[in-house]
Amino acid sequence: MVKMQRLSLDHLNQMVGVEYILLHAQEPILYIIRKQQRQSPTQVTPLSDYYIIAGVVYQAPDLGSVIGSRVLSAVHGIQSAFDEAMSYCRYHPSKGYWWHFKDQEEREKAKPKSKKKEEPSSLFQRQRVDALLVDLRQKFPPAFYQPKPGEKPIPVEVKKEPETSTEAIRQEEREPAAKTPAPTPPNKAPPEKRARLQ
Repeated sequence: MVKMQRLSLDHLNQMVGVEYILLHAQEPILYIIRKQQRQSPTQVTPLSDYYIIAGVVYQAPDLGSVIGSRVLSAVHGIQSAFDEAMSYCRYHPSKGYWWHFKDQEEREKAKPKSKKKEEPSSLFQRQRVDALLVDLRQKFPPAFYQPKPGEKPIPVEVKKEPETSTEAIRQEEREPAAKTPAPTPPNKAPPEKRARLQ
C-alpha cells in the first residue's frame, strides 16, 4: 500500500497490523528480525524473534519455554538419579536397609588381591603372651620333648610328690621350729665372697 501510494517509509508507523522489523544486524553473518503486532504509532506487542546465522533462519524461543526446558532437564536428571539410587537400595525385615552396588562387586573381583601386611604386635602384647605361655607350661608340663628336629620324641618323666595327709600338715603347723631345713643341691657351690669396692 505504501509503494502503491508512493509514500515514504515513515508512514509504516501509522499503519496497524503484523509487521517485521530488523532489530539488530552484524553483517555479514548475524541478523535479528522481530515479528510484532502494531496497534498504534506508539503501542507495539512483540510476537516472536528470528535470528539468521550464515543464511539459516532460526526462531528464537521465548523466555518461558527456555526456563521450562531448563527446569525439565534438571528435574529429569534428578529423577533419573533417584531411580538409580532406588535400584541399589535393598531391604530385609531382619537386617533393615542397605546398599547393594553391582559395580563395586565387579571392581572387587577385578582387583588383584594384595596380601595385607599384618601389623606387628606391641611389646606389651608379646610380653603378656610369653607370660601366659610360661604359666600354662608350668601348670600343664609336656608329656614328650624332642631334643632335635627330626628325632624321635622322648617321654618326660614326671616326678610325683608324695601326697601328704591332713594329719602330717597339722603336725607341721604345730612344730615349725623342729622342722629341718631342706638340703641344698650338691652340684651348686657356695657363692664366693667378693671384696667391697669403696
